[in-house]
Amino acid sequence: METNVFTQHMDRKQIFKKNNREILRPSYIPGVLPHRQEEIDSLASVLVTALKGERPSNILIFGKTGTGKTACVKFIGNEIKKADADGKKVTFIYMNCEVVDTAYGVMQNIGNQFVQDFDQRIPFTGLSIMQVYNLLKEKLDELDQVVIIALDEIDKLVYKSGDDVLYHLCKINDDLKNARVSTIGISNDLLFTEMLDPRVRSRMEGEKMVFPPYNADQLKDILRQRSELAFDEGALEEAVIPLCAALAAQEHGDARRALDLLRIAAEIAERENADKVAELHVLKAKNKMELDCVSEAIRTLPKQSKMVLMCIVMNVENGVEKITTGDVYETYQDISRILGTGPLTQRRITDFISELDMLGIIHARVRSFGRGGRTKEIDLGVPLADTRKVLEEDEVFIGLKNYKQRNQTTLM
Repeated sequence: METNVFTQHMDRKQIFKKNNREILRPSYIPGVLPHRQEEIDSLASVLVTALKGERPSNILIFGKTGTGKTACVKFIGNEIKKADADGKKVTFIYMNCEVVDTAYGVMQNIGNQFVQDFDQRIPFTGLSIMQVYNLLKEKLDELDQVVIIALDEIDKLVYKSGDDVLYHLCKINDDLKNARVSTIGISNDLLFTEMLDPRVRSRMEGEKMVFPPYNADQLKDILRQRSELAFDEGALEEAVIPLCAALAAQEHGDARRALDLLRIAAEIAERENADKVAELHVLKAKNKMELDCVSEAIRTLPKQSKMVLMCIVMNVENGVEKITTGDVYETYQDISRILGTGPLTQRRITDFISELDMLGIIHARVRSFGRGGRTKEIDLGVPLADTRKVLEEDEVFIGLKNYKQRNQTTLM
């Protein structure tokens, strides 16, 4: 058999049961959701009217990341489909507004759920909002059904595109003859409704639910349930699940983080050809996840913030021991000229430095020199090489490959 780069990894010891790795991903919806039965019952009590052919109240669900909001809504969607086996009473649609984040996209996606013929689908672009609204209304009215639309990350949609789509979805019931529409909004932001027009807010706020964070004991139960499905007996050391639960409980009771910790720890154990997942593997997984979070935070920074961070990186590489705002601004002016971007004022760059400090990517301490004024002394709070690597993924920095920074002297 011909060998290649994967051959040495094919025969290593398997920690996971075959094809059961996905069980530890947040997207997996188990048959039972531990410690969320009360919330599921509340949802069911509101939405049961849909199975009777009547329109349920709109629902807004709030809670921090990893508190089971999405899992419960998807679970209740599956239960509705089981209760309406022939699919003639209710249609349940789930949509993530971080992916579909425009009014046009939301209405187009909903409308196309009811179109079998590809030629009759609402086009991806090219129509006005009112044309899409009228097409959606026609598609819905062809059905004599209750349509429940779950909009996850609804706050992202409102912050990016305004509340027009929510207004249309609330108002559409006034224009429909046969179908009825109910909306479920899921958000991490308790205050996003303050951004809504009062008319939209009054229509959207039918029922409100707040999902509390999980505590360490609840996270243990969730991890035990998933681990029994994902691993063979004896694949985990006894302390692994309590450690994963404790670490995730410190992060505001995030079940998603607990599951990711356990999955990544098991993957690390597999790579090391270990017999069991141990506490050491969990700690390695924690370090890896924290590095990944930093990388993602840097990757999603606005262009000017990336330029400021690159200036700090360059000063560190150039051996500047006490980097000041002046050092950063001098480098910023140089690279702005090379990259052909108009430089911002030093006051604005100081604001960007404060934002990077708030994210924990840098540490900026204000130092006073009396009559000489004040400045910020800046250190990197993240690994230098990893930060540079992530920044260089952005095409804006291609022009800096041959840039040699001038030696700077800071007068004290």
